[in-house]
Amino acid sequence: MSRIGKKPVPVPAGVTATIDGQKVVAKGPKGELSFVANDEVALKLEDNAITVSPVNDSKNARSKWGMSRTMISNILTGVKDGYERKLEINGVGYRAAMQGRNLQLALGFSHDVVYQPPEGINIACPKPTEIVLTGIDKQVLGQVASEIRAYRSPEPYKGKGVKYAEERIVRKEGKKK
Repeated sequence: MSRIGKKPVPVPAGVTATIDGQKVVAKGPKGELSFVANDEVALKLEDNAITVSPVNDSKNARSKWGMSRTMISNILTGVKDGYERKLEINGVGYRAAMQGRNLQLALGFSHDVVYQPPEGINIACPKPTEIVLTGIDKQVLGQVASEIRAYRSPEPYKGKGVKYAEERIVRKEGKKK
């Protein structure tokens, strides 16, 4: 039994959720998101909460149960509050700046890297060594953060590169004489 799947997803105040077959549509103050659940799970909206349950007792249905519940929870949280991800840049001469809507990164290459964010993702640079990503879709936000980090991921000797703010770099000891 899925411990996560068993819990009903409460619909927060200020958010309207509708279920049309396998499609859940959430509208809130930040925008509108939808999620199409797999045919292996059944969705019900009752008592201002969405309940997800497997259609049968097969392993395939049970494996999609908890994931579907979490995806629905993420879209409801996204349209109400939104999500935020912070990245930090470490290294001499490494910095970030906004160039209109695009992000310009100086990461030690012979040229600056210019990243164009997808629709729905906002980028801000409060400091040259800090990048703040905001958006309502958690999956797209994580993908954008991962793509920016992949330009120069942190190395283990000096910790130079782009890292998530909550990430801890495991450092290695350098060469010995």
